[in-house]
Amino acid sequence: MKNIITQFSRIFVGVLFIISGLIKLNDPLGFSYKLAEYFSEPVFNMPFFVPFSLAIALFLVILEVVLGIMLLIGYKTKFTVWSLLLLIVMFTFLTFYSAYFNVVKDCGCFGDALKLTPWQSFTKDIVLLFFVLILFFNQKLIKPLFKNSIQNIIIYGSIVLCAFIGVIVLNHLPFIDFRPFKIGNSIQEGMVIPDNAEKSVVEMVFVYKVNGVDKEFTENELGNIPEGAVFVDRKDKVITEGYVPPIHDFTMEKNDTDYKDDFLESQKVMFIVAYDLVNADKDGLAKMEKLYIDAKAKGYKVAGMTASSPEEIAAAKKRFGMTFDFYFCDAITLKTIERANPSIVILEKGTITQKAHHNDLSNLKL
Repeated sequence: MKNIITQFSRIFVGVLFIISGLIKLNDPLGFSYKLAEYFSEPVFNMPFFVPFSLAIALFLVILEVVLGIMLLIGYKTKFTVWSLLLLIVMFTFLTFYSAYFNVVKDCGCFGDALKLTPWQSFTKDIVLLFFVLILFFNQKLIKPLFKNSIQNIIIYGSIVLCAFIGVIVLNHLPFIDFRPFKIGNSIQEGMVIPDNAEKSVVEMVFVYKVNGVDKEFTENELGNIPEGAVFVDRKDKVITEGYVPPIHDFTMEKNDTDYKDDFLESQKVMFIVAYDLVNADKDGLAKMEKLYIDAKAKGYKVAGMTASSPEEIAAAKKRFGMTFDFYFCDAITLKTIERANPSIVILEKGTITQKAHHNDLSNLKL
């Protein structure tokens, strides 16, 4: 019975790690954004790690896949099980911290393929930790499936293949798009909130400075504010989050006006998406003016979309000779639309028909 439970745990943990790693390897940039969120000031306050988020993301996802394979074939059992234990303990801590302090809404465990709440992610990690502990205490029952030379070929081959996949998706686009802005989806439909959708329960909170310290008071506690307290701020605290549509915070603002309806109702539209013009790929930006001219000649309504400041937009347009207009949209939304910076999105009446990395402009069919 002990052997059966151990072998089941071996298969369950190994397969789950491989699936989780491959889903994130399909979109390592998306996972790096999640890591950057953990490193940010409101969470762990380790901003010095943010520039290395992508490198750390690639290392972790490849490690997940390779450890899963190592477990399944019984390669270096002691090292593999110890590594799995340390990794799952770290993940369990992160998901508990996210859930308890409500700081990161989605751990990104399965990328955009499967969204889990913080508490669901924590529960998943507890279950995984249980099975990893079974493996930890029964390491002697994990036997290698092949002779050592074949094991080495499988593992080293897996590392090379994973690294190759990472290079491809970073220089092109994810093989599978799980995001709400994937080809075939309508942006208008993605923004719709059903009539019977659950509403958010929001409580107004008032912040007052009391003896030099900021303290929060609800509406029912306003009568308890000490004399001499100074009002600082008012904010909305979400008690229960209601339905959030797949696409939200999508705007196309320019001069305090939102033009998204004009573009989403047009027959032929091209979005040139560059969420950060300062850090965008320079060779990619240099191609955008010619693309704009070609698209305009074929009847396309073209718009640049960015979260950069007006000054940064002006500097980029001057440097790269871009004459098309840029519209403001939230950076997180733009990163969700497409990972490449810059990238191209083609729409017909709000439905996405094509997407392209700046390295693959020749694939566009205008």
